[in-house]
Amino acid sequence: MINFFRQVFQNEVFVTVLVAWFIAQSAKVFLGVITEKRFNFRWFVDTGGMPSSHAATVSALAGAIGLRFGVTSPVFAVTLVFAWIIMMDAQGFRRSVGEQAEILNMILDDIYWKKKLKEESLREFLGHTPIEVFIGAIIGILVAIIFI
Repeated sequence: MINFFRQVFQNEVFVTVLVAWFIAQSAKVFLGVITEKRFNFRWFVDTGGMPSSHAATVSALAGAIGLRFGVTSPVFAVTLVFAWIIMMDAQGFRRSVGEQAEILNMILDDIYWKKKLKEESLREFLGHTPIEVFIGAIIGILVAIIFI
């Protein structure tokens, strides 16, 4: 079992992706501390926010595969399409779900203040804006260039 983990962490593509995710999540914490003047560990593991760690990881994956195996390789094509789908999902569908959660929370607030129902709020920051995805993708590509 220890040999398995040693081999996984010797995989430069995996380490590149891990580093890109860590940088993107750390940037969220850093920006949160600056803007809100407090620390919240949840920022490190939550989805949503600037930059997109989804975009950073899949861009690092596609970039690392492209640099390691060439952009004409079938595995690069697969990872590129995978990255595209993840980034579109991050800014499209998941963002829409977050907007719906925001509206539902307003409805719940209205019901609560009229003393008819008390419910917990839904998470509203599930998706990303296009700029959050773009910055996340830039982080992933730069990490891939540095590590591969």
